[in-house]
Amino acid sequence: MHSSTKILNSFLISAALLFTACNEKEQTQVKKVTPPLSINAITVKKEPVPIWKQYTGTTKAKSDQAVRARVSGILEAVYFEDGASVKKGQKLFKIEQTEYKAALDEAVANKQKSEASYQRATADVNRYKPLVKEGLAPKATLDQYQAEQARYKAAIASAQAKIKIAKLNLSYTIIKAPISGRVSANLVDVGNLVGQGESTILTTIMSIDPIYAYFSPSQKDILIFQKYSKKENPDAFVEVKGHLETLRFNGTVDFKNNQVDQSTSTISMRATIKNPDAKLLPGTFVYVNVFINDEIPFTMIPPEVIFTDQLGQYIYIVGEDNKAKKVGIKTGYETKDYVSVKEGLKDGDRVIVSALAKLRNGLNIKATDTTDKDGIQAILKKKNLIPQTSK
Repeated sequence: MHSSTKILNSFLISAALLFTACNEKEQTQVKKVTPPLSINAITVKKEPVPIWKQYTGTTKAKSDQAVRARVSGILEAVYFEDGASVKKGQKLFKIEQTEYKAALDEAVANKQKSEASYQRATADVNRYKPLVKEGLAPKATLDQYQAEQARYKAAIASAQAKIKIAKLNLSYTIIKAPISGRVSANLVDVGNLVGQGESTILTTIMSIDPIYAYFSPSQKDILIFQKYSKKENPDAFVEVKGHLETLRFNGTVDFKNNQVDQSTSTISMRATIKNPDAKLLPGTFVYVNVFINDEIPFTMIPPEVIFTDQLGQYIYIVGEDNKAKKVGIKTGYETKDYVSVKEGLKDGDRVIVSALAKLRNGLNIKATDTTDKDGIQAILKKKNLIPQTSK
């Protein structure tokens, strides 16, 4: 009896262990079932896409003028703050006026004196003409009065010219802005003598709205412009990249040099850029983006979805049975925002654009179409890369 009980207990223990092992195996098998990876995908198609070319460039003021003292004297007043924006015709400096007012008063007095003498000589001429005609006065006396009349007339003209010069010199004592723009620092302090023997530079003004951006495409790119560009003056914008944000300023290309730089095989070009808030300063390093065309169809994808291995470039698309499929591609034109695919994709393919680090060929996936948010057209609109001239 004792032996039977012992055998029964052993059987029960073995059965329990077997059941436990089967249960653990079943749980282990359940845990190994991996749910599909949730991903976003965009549907691609060959379609016209705005094409831009980017270059490095440098900004330059549209006009850079020195403000000079055109007459000599003591500088009495400065009417602007260093670095301020000024309008054309705005008063900037004042030079002591006493000397120039006195010169004007003297010129006016001399003219009045000459006019009085002229009137007297004219009266003598008018009085003697009938007397000479009747033989009651010698002609020599009339000739003398006529000569005096002519001399005083010339003196009046001379005095008038001196008045004009005196007024001009007096006007030069108030120095105004020749152009609108941003003024530099005041270079001469009040109380100093200026304009003595030279036209002293008092400050400078830079006109920076609009501002120029110069860049140098290659000869090859110029041929592309000539062949494909939709406009004689294509749309353009410049970017200034900072630590926190990238600033953008819009404009147009309006100048192309008439010869190639032999040392670099490039051609100097210029974009005129709107700068109403004067945020873009001369001498700034910028990226110049030039619009070429938006009528040529491409199959475009975002550059960040492209992988590279020993066989070349590849991407992942949504394959059959909702599995990730590795597809080799060949690319063409590319920018930081999009890349054209020449081989490897067809219209309707769904390119995976998220969870890229987790992808592998044959992985089960659950795809959500985000073309409206992540597709190339959405990127173009978000980054304002569809020019106003585009149809």
